[in-house]
Amino acid sequence: MSDLNQKIEDLDTRLEKIEKTFNLTDKKKKLSGLESQSMDPALWDDQERARKLMRNLDNLKKEIDELEGLRGEVRALVALKEVGKVPADFTNETRKLEKRVEKFELKRFLSKPYDEKNALVSIHAGQGGTEAMDWANMLYRMYLRFCERRGWKTDTVDVSEGEEAGLKSITFKVEGLYAYGYLKGEAGTHRLVRQSPFNADKLRQTSFALVEVLPELEELDLPDIEIKEPDLEWQFFRSSSQGGQNVQKVSTAVRVKHVPTGIVVSAQTERYQEQNRKIALNLLRAKLWLLEQAKEESKKKELKGEYRPASWGNQIRSYVLHPYKMVKDLRTGVETGNTEAVLSGELDNFVEAELQTLN
Repeated sequence: MSDLNQKIEDLDTRLEKIEKTFNLTDKKKKLSGLESQSMDPALWDDQERARKLMRNLDNLKKEIDELEGLRGEVRALVALKEVGKVPADFTNETRKLEKRVEKFELKRFLSKPYDEKNALVSIHAGQGGTEAMDWANMLYRMYLRFCERRGWKTDTVDVSEGEEAGLKSITFKVEGLYAYGYLKGEAGTHRLVRQSPFNADKLRQTSFALVEVLPELEELDLPDIEIKEPDLEWQFFRSSSQGGQNVQKVSTAVRVKHVPTGIVVSAQTERYQEQNRKIALNLLRAKLWLLEQAKEESKKKELKGEYRPASWGNQIRSYVLHPYKMVKDLRTGVETGNTEAVLSGELDNFVEAELQTLN
C-alpha cells in the first residue's frame, strides 16, 4: 500500500507542474474569447474562417476538459490517501492515470512556434525506380494510419503517382491540435531493407524516401515574410489525381514558382482553382519560413536539436524487413522488432522519444 500511496503523491506533484506549464487561466481566457467570436452572426459569412475558429474552439475545450478531468481524478485519489481509504485494487486505475499524465507531460515539449499548427507532410521517393516509389507509398499509408489513430483529419494536396506502382511524391495536410509539433521530428530520410516484391529472384533491396514536415502557415502567422505577386510565376493545368468531373476536365490544378528563391510548389486535389491557389500559397509560405530558419542556423554556425532540415544526407530511421525484422531510430536509439505494427501506424514510441530530444 505504501508504494501505491507514493505513486499517488508523485501523480499529484507531476500534475501541479503540468498545470503551471499549461497556464490554465490563460487558456480559459482564450476559450472565452473564441466562444464570444463564435456567437457573431456574421461569422459564417467567411466559411473558412468560421471553420477554423470552431475547430480551434473545439480543440481548446477538449484540452481544458481533459486536464480538469485528470485533476479531479487525481484529487479524489489524494483525498482517499489522506484518510487511509485507498482500495488495494486501485493499482490498475493508478497506472492508467499515470499513462494519461505522461501523455499530457509531452505537451510541455510542444511549446515551440507553430507546434500547435496543422502540418503539411511531403514524401518523395529516392533513387531506385518502382521499389523506391512503393516505399514512399508504404510511408504514406503508415502516416495516414498514425493520424487516424490520433483522430486527425488528412487531405491530399498534391500527388505524383508512379508509372507501375507507388508514388513519386505526395503532399498531404494533417489537421489536428499539435499536428506539426508531433510530426516535425519525422522529417528526414527513411531507409527500407527488404526482399524486393518487384524482382523474380526476391533479391534484397535497399530503398530511400525523404519526408518533409512543415507547419501550415497563413499570412497573419508570418507578417515579416512578404510574398509579392510579381515574384510569382503561375501555371494552371488539369489535375492528374483522382477527383470529380470538374477536377478532371477543368484546369483547376496550380503550380507556382517563387522566382527569387526558385521554390516550386503545386496543389491539384481541390475542385476549384482558387482553393488550390490558396493551398499552394500556404505551402510556399511554409517553405520560405523553413528557408529563413536554415539561414539563421547557418549564421549561428551551430547545430540545434529543434531544427533538422529534411535532406537526403539526414537519415533518421531504418526499417529492416529482411533478413531480420527491426525498425530503429538512429537519433534516439528507440527500436522494435514489431515492424508490422510500426508500418500500421504505431509510431508513438518513436515520435515521443524524438519530441523530447528536440527540446
